[in-house]
Amino acid sequence: MPTNSDFSSSMLLTLAFAIALALQLLVQLWLNTRQVRHVARHRHQVPATFAAHISLAAHQKAADYTLAKARFGLWHMAWGAVVLLGWTLLGGLNALNQALLQAMDAGMAQQLALLAAFALISGALDLPFSLYQTFVLEARFGFNKSTVGIWLGDLLKSTLLATAIGLPIAWVMLWFMGATGSLWWLWAWAIWTGFQLLLMWIFPTFIAPLFNKFEPLADETLKARVTHLMQRCGFAAKGLFVMDGSRRSAHANAYFTGFGASKRVVFYDTLLKQLNADEVEAVLAHELGHFKHKHITKRMIGMFVLSLVGFAILGWLSQQVWFYTGLGVMPSTATAFGLPAHDDALALLLLMLALPVFTFWLSPLMAHFSRRDEFEADAYAMQQAQGSALASALLKLYGDNASTLTPDPVYARYYYSHPPAVERLARMPAPATSNPVSAA
Repeated sequence: MPTNSDFSSSMLLTLAFAIALALQLLVQLWLNTRQVRHVARHRHQVPATFAAHISLAAHQKAADYTLAKARFGLWHMAWGAVVLLGWTLLGGLNALNQALLQAMDAGMAQQLALLAAFALISGALDLPFSLYQTFVLEARFGFNKSTVGIWLGDLLKSTLLATAIGLPIAWVMLWFMGATGSLWWLWAWAIWTGFQLLLMWIFPTFIAPLFNKFEPLADETLKARVTHLMQRCGFAAKGLFVMDGSRRSAHANAYFTGFGASKRVVFYDTLLKQLNADEVEAVLAHELGHFKHKHITKRMIGMFVLSLVGFAILGWLSQQVWFYTGLGVMPSTATAFGLPAHDDALALLLLMLALPVFTFWLSPLMAHFSRRDEFEADAYAMQQAQGSALASALLKLYGDNASTLTPDPVYARYYYSHPPAVERLARMPAPATSNPVSAA
C-alpha cells in the first residue's frame, strides 16, 4: 500500500507541476505580448538596413503575418494547457485507462490500446487548430496551396503510417520494460536509438514519397554547378531532387535528408522559382556548412544522450507510486510493496506529458546553440560561394516567406533557432540584388 511518504511526494509533485505550468504560461504570454507589441510598433516603416531591398508592402505583410501567427499561438497555447491539465491533474488519462481496463484485461494489448487511444484523442483535439492554421491563417496570406482532399489524404496516410510503425515499436519497448529487469530502460533506449537511425535511413526512400513527388533535378547547368560545389566540400549524396512543395504551400526551402548512403539533397520547387543559380548555390553551401561542422551529427548525439537521461529517469519514476498519483493517475494494480505493475504505458505517457513543462526553461539555451550553428554555416557558405548571393537569397526568402525583419529581441533570444535577419545579414557582403522584394 502507498505510504505517508508516497502521499507527501505525490502532493509535492502535483504542486510542482501546477506551479511549473502556471509559470510557463505566464512567461509564454509575456514573450508573446512583447513580440506583438514590438512588431506592431515597427510595422509602418522598413528598417533602414533593408530599405533598398524590401518594399513597404512586403514588410507590412510580414508584420501582419507574424501578428496573426502570434495571436493564433496564444489561443493554441491556452488550449494546450487546458488539454494537458485535463489529461493529468483532472484525471483524463486515468479515466481512459480505467475504461480500457473494464473492457479488457490488464496486459500488453491493453497498454497498446491505451497508447493508441491517447494518440487518436490528442490528435482529434488538435484538429481544429490544424484546420484553422492551414485553411484560414495560411490562406489569408496566400501561402496555403493545399485542398481539403490533400489535407484529408495526408491525415489518413499519417495515421496509417503511425499505426504501422508506432504500434510495433511500442510493443517492443513495452516488452523490454516488462521483461528485462531493473535495467530495462537501457535496453529500451538502445532499441529507440536504433529505431531513430533506421527511420532516418528509410525516410527519404519509403516515407517522404508517400506525401510528395520527388523528381531528379532537371536543370543540367545547375546540377553540374551544385555537384561541383558538393565535391569541393567533400559531400556525397545519392541524388539531387526537386520536391513539389508548391502543392501544399508557397513557402520555400532546401534540405538534406537521409543517413549514410541514402543521403540526398532536396530543393522545393518554390525555391528554384524564386532564386537564381548563384543564390541556390549559396543556400546549398550554407546547408553544406552544417555538414562540414558536423552540426547534424552533434545534434544527433545530443539527442541520444538526452534520450538516455530521459529513459533513466523514466526507469526510476515508473517504480514510484507518487509519480502516478501526483499526476492524477491511479496505477492499475500494485505489488505488495506498493509499486505499480502493468503500467508501463501509463509511465511513458505521463513522462511525455509532464517533461515539457519542466524542460521549457531550456528553450533559450537550445535556441542559442542553434543560432551559433547557423552563423557557422553562413561563414562556411561565404567561403564556398558568393556571400552577396547568400545575402540576396536570404532577403528573397525573408520576403517570400513573410518573415518579420523586426522581431522582439527577447522573444528572438528565447525562441529563434535562426538569427534575426538584421544580425545575420550584418555579417555578409551587400546583397547582389537591387530590386526590392515586393509582397506577393
